[in-house]
Amino acid sequence: MYQYPKQLLTITQQVQSYIDAGMTIISRGDVEKALKSIGFYRLRGYSFHLYDNVTKKYVPGTKFEDILKLYQFDQELSVLIFSMISKIEVALRVRLVEALLVHGDALILQDSSIFKEKKLYWQNMSTIASEIARSNDVFIKHNFDNHDGGVPVWAAVEVLSFGTLSKIIKNLKTGAGSSYSILAANYQYKSKKGNLVNPSQKMLASWVQGVSVLRNMCAHNSRIYNRTIHTTPEILDVDKITPPPAHNGLYQILLAMKYLRSSDEEWIIFVDEFDKLIQNNSSVISLVAMNLPTDWKAHLSV
Repeated sequence: MYQYPKQLLTITQQVQSYIDAGMTIISRGDVEKALKSIGFYRLRGYSFHLYDNVTKKYVPGTKFEDILKLYQFDQELSVLIFSMISKIEVALRVRLVEALLVHGDALILQDSSIFKEKKLYWQNMSTIASEIARSNDVFIKHNFDNHDGGVPVWAAVEVLSFGTLSKIIKNLKTGAGSSYSILAANYQYKSKKGNLVNPSQKMLASWVQGVSVLRNMCAHNSRIYNRTIHTTPEILDVDKITPPPAHNGLYQILLAMKYLRSSDEEWIIFVDEFDKLIQNNSSVISLVAMNLPTDWKAHLSV
């Protein structure tokens, strides 16, 4: 069996490793308490930017309490974002159902004629069928028991993942009177000339996919701060950073959230709460670590 080169450290050894690497620790007891409830490896992600891999030392003045503050900031940020995404997600489901029902068929998701690529349609149907089948929701069981297994679109959409919704949207046929055109009208933005424009199908799907990735990060307690997010939502020109960052981060996904917002009122509340969180932690966080430009609030405002 392969022998891993690094050994598991006890809590006491973990604290000592901080000290040996030059981290300032005020109370060993407080550090041990934090390590027992959060974990050495998880906290490591909040000190990457303060550690020199060449010297194996932390930047002079690095305090454990600041690392812990960063972690706590990230936790609060995750809760705030997840709450907003939940509102976005619920609204998207409602609007997608409304758009699909223009066809007047409760089982419209099973109709390949409203989708562009038929192979992709069947691939998506496999995913849709799997997600419906594993649902334990009472309304799904009701349709299994009382409607010969037929699941209407308004019930099906409630149990599909955010990622699957993105795939459905991306494959819908477009054009005047189509389900896509009805859905996209809910997410119009102003063009350079000041006209209201429906987002392209590729653009809207990229927003949903980007928000879906961030949603899953929040749901699984993954670190958000100082993190590259490997998805590329299409950003409006007015919101692009110059020069563009090497990788997408929180800023780009926040913009996708803004474009998909459930309502202006809910979004304004979110931005205000986000601003307060940043102000309250300004001593330990960096806007650059989240890809946020200095005028980020102007971009996130509606």
